[in-house]
Amino acid sequence: QVQLDESGGGFVQPGGSLRLSCVASGRNFNNYVMGWFRQAPGKEREFVAAITSGGGMDHAASVKGRFTISRDNAKNTVYLQMNSLKIEDTAVYYCTVRMGVLGVTAPGQYGDWGQGTQVTVSS
Repeated sequence: QVQLDESGGGFVQPGGSLRLSCVASGRNFNNYVMGWFRQAPGKEREFVAAITSGGGMDHAASVKGRFTISRDNAKNTVYLQMNSLKIEDTAVYYCTVRMGVLGVTAPGQYGDWGQGTQVTVSS
């Protein structure tokens, strides 16, 4: 059984930074893409970023240049460094994994999710 444990959310002012972490357990994730989605109140869950075990990355256009995904395969951990945060980045951020390749951005194509961590950007 896959378990995904996120941490690192919190409250930050616009322009600030946060780093999210997600530890995965329950199987060998070498052939898995690890990723982040987010869901704001009243909105659908949306793709943020994903990374392969080989380091290939994909970032949503809305976060490109501000957010960076990274991964430590030895620790089965994926990170999301978020800089220059905006009010519109406020959401619950979810970690997820999927066997396969990059390019899949529909949340319905991912089967395992963490409990989510709240990120609030406000002045």
